[in-house]
Amino acid sequence: QVQLVESGGGLVQAGGSLRLSCAASGSIFSFDVMGWYRQAPGKQRELVAAINSGGSTNYADSVKGRFTISRDRAKNTVYLQMDSLKPEDTAVYYCNARRLYDYYWGQGTQVTVSS
Repeated sequence: QVQLVESGGGLVQAGGSLRLSCAASGSIFSFDVMGWYRQAPGKQRELVAAINSGGSTNYADSVKGRFTISRDRAKNTVYLQMDSLKPEDTAVYYCNARRLYDYYWGQGTQVTVSS
């Protein structure tokens, strides 16, 4: 059973920073892709950033240059460093892992950016 546990959310002022962590129950390199999604009230869940097993990354246009996804193999953890936060970044952020056709989700962590 794959478990993904997010942490690091909270309330921050616009322009501030947060770092989200996603700890996996097994090796993160067993997954083809790991990423972060977010869902704001009344909106669809959207991809924020992803990293594949080879280390290639991709980002939503809205966060390019502000967010950075990274991973720590020894800790089986994926991070999302979020800088220059904006009120429109407010959402529940979910960690996601994909292995072939199986998708796994964390429980989500709330990020609120005040103006």
